[in-house]
Amino acid sequence: MPTFADFQALLLRYSQEIEPDARAALDAQLWREYGAERAVLVLDMSGFSRLTTRYGIVHYLSMVRRMQVTAEPIVDGFAGTLVKFEADNCFAMFKTVDAALRAALELNDAFERANFDTPDDLDIRISTGIDYGPILVIENRDFFGDPVNRACKLGEDLASPGEILLTRAAMDRLTTPIESTPTQFTISGIAIEACCVDASARTKR
Repeated sequence: MPTFADFQALLLRYSQEIEPDARAALDAQLWREYGAERAVLVLDMSGFSRLTTRYGIVHYLSMVRRMQVTAEPIVDGFAGTLVKFEADNCFAMFKTVDAALRAALELNDAFERANFDTPDDLDIRISTGIDYGPILVIENRDFFGDPVNRACKLGEDLASPGEILLTRAAMDRLTTPIESTPTQFTISGIAIEACCVDASARTKR
């Protein structure tokens, strides 16, 4: 099975190769050995700067740890792969967009339920981005590609707390219709057509 070290070696070979045909062959090899089509989910916790300024980093890190232990079994429960945690983000992938969306809704529900039992200053609220498409997956420990980048932009920069933003590519893969609001974003020079699912509104029904 191709490893992370193999992946790094191929990247280095690509960066040192001067012949276009040879580079194209290495590109094809990387996609052949590491490529997959997946739904990518990126979760971001809201309020980092505000909470750390007011309560300190230990306070916020304790919330991050609680997010991690809550998120992992939910991702697993929808047959997803938890790829990594970075800072206050969760990165996961699923074989279908339906599974990714169900996981995102359950994550919001889980944190909303938990927030009833915690002081307001420990409440966890999340924003989520979901995209679908071809990505490079390395030993289920990291992944790369446009769907990862777009899901990051949606989850980290564009979605509000309680919102799930899905790209048009992701929405087109859904087999179960869901109420959503279409919108258009431009960020970092990238135009992203997305649909917004208000998870907080669904939780309150």
